[in-house]
Amino acid sequence: MTKKNQKNSGGGKKISLAILCMMLIAAGACALAGYTFYEMKNLKAGVAAENTSLLVKSEPAVPVYVPMDTFTVSMQPTPSSADRVLYVGLTLRVRDDNSKKIVEQFLPEVRSRLFILLAHQTAENLSTDEGKHQLIEKIKSTVSKPLAPDHSAVVTDVLFNAFIIR
Repeated sequence: MTKKNQKNSGGGKKISLAILCMMLIAAGACALAGYTFYEMKNLKAGVAAENTSLLVKSEPAVPVYVPMDTFTVSMQPTPSSADRVLYVGLTLRVRDDNSKKIVEQFLPEVRSRLFILLAHQTAENLSTDEGKHQLIEKIKSTVSKPLAPDHSAVVTDVLFNAFIIR
């Protein structure tokens, strides 16, 4: 072979190696683009599902109420007032129908817990708004305590129907 033919054959190998590398890079870029497209599609589907669940959650839940009979309780005596009586009507707002069924099923025990709680209150404490808010929190925690194994009601709010201190 002549020197001219040897130069062309060596150069041809370099060109075909360069073309091969370019094709591998192009194939890798196509694979990366395909993977990115696939992930973007999944990401959009996830965001759409999240938005749908947020829309479903944003619908107002129907409140579930459990009305209680009124309570008349002798309050804890203080030095300034010996015989004070609390007359209070309550309605419990619970999380769901299951909590309502539990409260209704264990109503004597719930009422007993509330009687004990109310009997330990003082007139001075309950005559303030802060005292009433504290009583609401105490009632929620008292009624939410387990009534039996695996039977616990979730009270979300306590509403006063009547509230008289004498």
